[in-house]
Amino acid sequence: MLGVGIDLIEVDRIRASRERFGDRFLRRILLPAEVDYCLSQRDPGPFLAVRFAAKEAISKAFGTGIGTQLGWLDMEICHRESGEPYVVLHGKALPLLERRGGTAVLISLSHTRQHATAVALLIRE
Repeated sequence: MLGVGIDLIEVDRIRASRERFGDRFLRRILLPAEVDYCLSQRDPGPFLAVRFAAKEAISKAFGTGIGTQLGWLDMEICHRESGEPYVVLHGKALPLLERRGGTAVLISLSHTRQHATAVALLIRE
């Protein structure tokens, strides 16, 4: 294991940002497939929030935070048919993973109506 990150967020914080900034907010933090998946849910709030938390956790596992080295759209949270989440890295994230000596990012997600949390591990297999 090369890094670990965790994040917890209130779902209402993400709901409020979406209400205030609309699609512009969603496009800033999520890739189109992520937006489509979240908005297809009966209550998108927890699904949006858990992806926000996941990207924060991943940035902490990398030790960079969200910023110039790693942006919101450099990470994508996907899920297998079984429901298991997984991470796809894009853009600056791929060379960053290589520089850190990692081979994969593992993610675990959980949410309720009020809170969303994520834990990310940067690993070398």
